[in-house]
Amino acid sequence: MFTGLVEETGTLLSLARSAAGARLTVCAPLVVQGIALGDSVAVNGCCLTVTAHEGETLAFDLLDETLSRTNLGALTPGTPVNLERALAAHARLGGHFVQGHIDTTSSVLSFEQVKADYRLEIALPREFAHYVAFKGSIAIDGISLTVAEVRAASFVVWIIPHTLAVTNLHTKKAGDAVNLEFDLLAKYVERILATR
Repeated sequence: MFTGLVEETGTLLSLARSAAGARLTVCAPLVVQGIALGDSVAVNGCCLTVTAHEGETLAFDLLDETLSRTNLGALTPGTPVNLERALAAHARLGGHFVQGHIDTTSSVLSFEQVKADYRLEIALPREFAHYVAFKGSIAIDGISLTVAEVRAASFVVWIIPHTLAVTNLHTKKAGDAVNLEFDLLAKYVERILATR
């Protein structure tokens, strides 16, 4: 379980494909502190298991399912990635409950500065539209954000300068794919209502 508060923007070092999937290696000087094999780390919001670490690098093994459902398979060396260690039971919950289970990827439609802040609009696939609510929570590349506007085929979030500075959002432009995880509570409500 995660909070959607990015701890560090790491750098992708390599993505080595194999018959089984791929091995993703990142440089993460901060997140690597106190990490052990088998620990969970959210990489662009995707919960991955640490399979190797040495010095400031962490490695993760990705299955084909992960590669097909997230934006991780399209990353190139040097790309910044959002990193967050799993939530400790005694820690503050500053964002919202994020599982690290990516629902889908979607495209950035526009990203523009408006005065001191930034307006980010993302395409909203029809099959997931019912999970998005005005003032509700959403995780975009693992960042806990609040939905400011829901449109017919998109949604809008606003980004403050601090969030832009400490995440990989400063690299995003129209057409880029981002990982989306919709609010866990909405999914359970949907399931409960469907069984009645």
